[in-house]
Amino acid sequence: MQLLDHFHPPLSTLRHWESFHARWAASIADALNDDLLPAAYFAEVQIHVGSRVEVDVGTFEETPAQAEGTPGTGSTTAMLAARPWAPPEPAMHMPAVFPDSLEVLVFHMETGPTLVAAIELISPGNKDREAHRRAFAATCSSYLQQGIGLMIVDIVTNRQANLHNVLVRLLDAGEPFLLPDEHLYSIAYRPVRRVDTEVIDVWPATLAVGQALPVMPLPLEASLALPLDLGATYADACKRSRLPSIPR
Repeated sequence: MQLLDHFHPPLSTLRHWESFHARWAASIADALNDDLLPAAYFAEVQIHVGSRVEVDVGTFEETPAQAEGTPGTGSTTAMLAARPWAPPEPAMHMPAVFPDSLEVLVFHMETGPTLVAAIELISPGNKDREAHRRAFAATCSSYLQQGIGLMIVDIVTNRQANLHNVLVRLLDAGEPFLLPDEHLYSIAYRPVRRVDTEVIDVWPATLAVGQALPVMPLPLEASLALPLDLGATYADACKRSRLPSIPR
């Protein structure tokens, strides 16, 4: 299956990229859970695109059962809910960026659900402006610094920023680890502690519209990596999304 351009006509006018990315993330999680992950692991999809919905503490209300008392006791004493505590007004409001997140997370169950790997599907919003690019890179940096395996997949054609390069600069890794700014790519990272040093193993792969997607290593532990077939999961997502035939 060749990579399509989901962000320019004709496909962008026929299908929503958000829906396809969600379907692709689900296909990746299905492939991991069905065929690749050992028994003690599982994969989940986490998706947050666009602004979050603010959730306020709701007003507690008495239910009919509370107002009438506990059934069977004959008591008519109301069960009053505790009043929620409200903090004082904030002293200041700092500007913040909450980046888009389209990811497949892999957990290990040996000591309860423990995050061991993350696959990030980049959105246009992640690449849109400097603050968003830094926020995405900060999320990736946090994963790596916790020893969590990471994969980034960028098929966004309507933004040119390279988020791997933003991550490299955030980590202060140095110029030799930068990629060409305009390339689509997939890249896998394995943080590992060796005898005398701590390093991040890196596997980059260039992607291109009209070309097949590669098999990428998904690191779960220092000694365990799985072959994730991006092309097969992409083809499955295209099929399940009923994408129209696009002329080459």
